[in-house]
Amino acid sequence: MRERRRRPSTAAARARLRRGAVARRGPQAPAAGSVVPGSPRSSPPPPFPDALAGEPGPEPMSGSRSGSLLDVVRVAIVMLDTSGRIVLWSPAAEELLGWPSETLVGRGLEALVGDDPDRLREGREVIAHVLREGGWRGPVELLNRDDTKVVLDARLSLLVDGDGVPFLLVRLADADKLNAVEHDLAVQDALFEQSPLGIAVFDRRLRYVRVNETLARMNGLSVQDHIGRTSGEALPEQSADEVTAIQRQVLASGEPVIDLTVAGPNPRKPGFRSVSYSRLHDRAGRILGVTGMIMDVTDRYRAVAKVEQARRRLALLNELGTRIGDLLDAGRIARELAAALVPALADYSGVALLQAVADGDDLPRHPHSRLTPLVMTGTAAAQPGSTPDVMMTPGARITMTEDSMFARVLRTGVAELLDSPDRLEDTSDSDDPRIRAAYALGVHSMLVVPLRARGIVLGLMVLSRAGRREGFDRDELAFAGELADRAGASLDNARLYARERAAALMLQRSLLPQTVPQLPGVEIGYRYVPGSSGTEVGGDWFDVIPLPGDRVALVVGDVMGHGLRAAATMGRLRTAVRTLAGLDLPPAVLLQHVHDLADDLAQGPDEALIATCVYAVYDPGTRRLVLAKAGHTAPVLVEARTGVRLLDLPSGTPLGVGGVPFASVELTVPKDSLLVLYTDGLVESRTEDIDVGTKRLCAVLEHPYSSVEEVCDRVVDTLERGQEPDDVALLVARLGGAAPPLTSTASWTLPAEPTAASGARRLVRATLAEWDLSTLLDTTELLVSELVTNAVRYSEAPIGLRLTRSRTLLVEVADPLPDPPRERESAGTDEGGRGLQLVHRLAKRWGTRAEGDGKVVWFEQELP
Repeated sequence: MRERRRRPSTAAARARLRRGAVARRGPQAPAAGSVVPGSPRSSPPPPFPDALAGEPGPEPMSGSRSGSLLDVVRVAIVMLDTSGRIVLWSPAAEELLGWPSETLVGRGLEALVGDDPDRLREGREVIAHVLREGGWRGPVELLNRDDTKVVLDARLSLLVDGDGVPFLLVRLADADKLNAVEHDLAVQDALFEQSPLGIAVFDRRLRYVRVNETLARMNGLSVQDHIGRTSGEALPEQSADEVTAIQRQVLASGEPVIDLTVAGPNPRKPGFRSVSYSRLHDRAGRILGVTGMIMDVTDRYRAVAKVEQARRRLALLNELGTRIGDLLDAGRIARELAAALVPALADYSGVALLQAVADGDDLPRHPHSRLTPLVMTGTAAAQPGSTPDVMMTPGARITMTEDSMFARVLRTGVAELLDSPDRLEDTSDSDDPRIRAAYALGVHSMLVVPLRARGIVLGLMVLSRAGRREGFDRDELAFAGELADRAGASLDNARLYARERAAALMLQRSLLPQTVPQLPGVEIGYRYVPGSSGTEVGGDWFDVIPLPGDRVALVVGDVMGHGLRAAATMGRLRTAVRTLAGLDLPPAVLLQHVHDLADDLAQGPDEALIATCVYAVYDPGTRRLVLAKAGHTAPVLVEARTGVRLLDLPSGTPLGVGGVPFASVELTVPKDSLLVLYTDGLVESRTEDIDVGTKRLCAVLEHPYSSVEEVCDRVVDTLERGQEPDDVALLVARLGGAAPPLTSTASWTLPAEPTAASGARRLVRATLAEWDLSTLLDTTELLVSELVTNAVRYSEAPIGLRLTRSRTLLVEVADPLPDPPRERESAGTDEGGRGLQLVHRLAKRWGTRAEGDGKVVWFEQELP
C-alpha cells in the first residue's frame, strides 16, 4: 500500500519541478544553480572556451560530440526529497554509475551508499545541512551497479517548488576529471597573470577576448581598453597593419607563425617584438579564434644586430685580406682596398699614398706636413660618374692646408671623424672643386684614417657616406682603423719589395752585357725580361763574346733558383764562361771546364751549383756553326730553304750535375739564317707543357721579319704575362747577314830549328809589305820572333805560322805541344822569359787554344 502511494507523489514531484523551472527561468536560475557560500570558488571566471563560445554564437547540437567542456566532465543530475529518497535520476547519472532510473527512483540513500550505518548517517547530516544552509559541496563515495565504490564530486542545492515543497538538487561529476579541468584552468590563469610574455586571445573577428597585464603594459593600454577591440583599433596604424595581416593569414590558413620579429608599436620608443600566432580550435575542431604570444626582443635584436655587424665586419676583413694579402704592388693594393670598402662600409672611398710608397722609394726622414706629396692612387664609388671623379681624382696630387683634416691626420697619425656636412670645408679650402663635388653628392659623414706601418704614416684612407645612409660612428671609426692598419702592412711590404726588387734587378742587369759587340757577318738582337709575378730576380743570362778570326761565341744560360744568390752565381758563371772562351776552347770542352768549376762557383758547400747552358761558336768566313749544350732548351734554327727546326743536340746534363759527357755538333748554315737561343721561361709555364710553348715559338718564327729586333719583339709578345714567374733571356743572331771585310791569309810551315825565327821574320816582313801594312812591321816581326823561338825551344816537330788580315791582323803560331805557355815575371838579370810579356803589352789581345793534339798561340794587331 505504501509503495502505491509513493509513485504518484514521485510523478507529482516531477510535474512540480517542471512547473517551477518554467516559473523560475530567468533571474532565479542563477540563484538555483549557485554555489553555496564557503565553497572554494564562489565566483569563478568563465572557462577559456566559454569566453569564445559567445562569438559568433553556439552551433546547433548534432548526434556527434560537441567537443565542449561538458563533454569532458559529464555532470549527472539527481533529485532527492528531504528524506533522501531519489525522485529523479538523469541519463547522465545512469551513464556515470550504471544504475538505470527505473531501478533507483523511489529508493533511499542506502541504494547508493550501501548498508553502512556510518555512511547513511553522514548522508542524512549532509541533507540536514542543505536544508539548513541551502547547499553543500564535497567528495562522496557512491556504489555503482557493480558494487564498486566511485569517488565523485557532489554539489547539493536546495530547491523549493511553487507549493513550498523542498527538494534537493544533486549534481555529480567524476572527481578526477573535474580536478584535471580545475588544474588546467589554474594553469591558464597563472599563465595569463604571471607570464613575462604578452598573451592575447582573439575571437574569429580578431577582437581581443582576453589579454594579460604584461601585454597591456607593452601596448601602453589597460586590459579593459583592449577587450572587444582589434589590433588595428588598439595599436598605432603603422604597427597594426602588419600585425593584423599576420593574424588574418593565421586565421585563414591555420599555419602558425612562430617567432616573427616586427617593429614595436611605439614610434617614440623604438624597439622590436617577437610575435607568435596560432589558430584556436575547440575539441570538436571548430575554429574559435587566434591566440598570440608577444615578447619584447629589443635587446636580443640589438645583440643579434651587433653579432651580424661583427660578422659582416669580419667578412670584410677576410675579403680585404684575400684581395690584398698576396699583392706586392702598392698601386694595385690601393685600388683593391678602395673597391673592397664600397658599398660595404662607405659610398665613396679613396686611398692617397705618399709618393715614395707609390714609387717604392725610401720614406722621407722628416715629419709629414701639408707639403708631403700625396697621390690619389685608388678610388671607388657606389655610383661612378664625373662628380665622384672630381671629388677624388685618380692619379691626382693631393693639396691641403696646414690646418685641414688631411694635414692633421697625416701629421699626427690619428684618425678623425667628420659627422656633419657643415664641416666639409675643414678638409680643404671652401673654393676647392672637391668640396663643391662633395656637397653635390650629398656627403654628410667622412672618415680620414691614416695608413700606418711600424708607426709611420704611409698615406690616408678617406671614406664618405652620402644621402640617407646613416653616418659613421665611433665603432666604425675604430673598425676603419683596423682595416687601415692591415692595408698599411701590405703597402709597406709592397714598398720594401719594390725597393729590393729594383736593387736586385739593377744588380742582375749590371751583371748582364750592357752592349753587345757589332761583329762582321753577324747581326745580334737580345732581350731580358724579369719574372712578372715572382718575388725575386732569376739567374737567366746571355753573352756575346768575340773570338779570333772574326768568330763569335753566343751563350745563353739559366742558374737554378731566384734571388740575389742566383744573380750573384749567374755573374760568376758568366765570368767563368767568358774567361774560358778566351782560350778558344771547343764548346763541349768549355762546358766541361765550367762543370769542373761548379763547386768553386757555388754559394757554399751545402748549395750546389745547378745551371743549364748552351754555347755556340760561329765563323762568318766559313759559315761553320759549332754548338753544345748542358741540359738546356733546344736552340731554334730558321733557314730560308728548310724553314724552322729545333736543333737536335746531345742534351748533356746541367752544369754541376755531371755523369754524362758533353758533345759538340758542327754544321754549316746558309746565309741569313736565324739562330735563336733562349731560356725555359719563354716556352714553359705552370699551365702548359714545354712542348706547347716550343711549338708556339716556332710558329712565330715562321713569319719573315726585317730585323732581329723585330724578331725579339714578336717572340717576347708570346709570353703570357701575369702567369709565369720565371725570367726570360733571349738571344737572336742572323748568321752571315753582313758581308765581312776583305780577308787575306798567308800560312807557312817552319822546321823546328834555331833558324826558324829569322825565317819567320823574313816571311812576315814580305807579307806585310805586300798587304801595305808597313806600320805594323816592326811590332809584328818582334812578336812573331818571340813566339816562334818559344815553339822551337820546347818542340821538335814542325811549327805552323799563319797571318790573316780581316778587320784586324791575326797572327797564329802552332806547335804540337798541348801545354799552353805561361807568362811569368822575369828578374832584371834574366836573359829570357820576356817573350809573353812583350806579346801581352804590344798586342791588342792574345791567347791560346787547343787544336788537335797541340795548341795555337795567337795575337791581334789593330789595322792602321
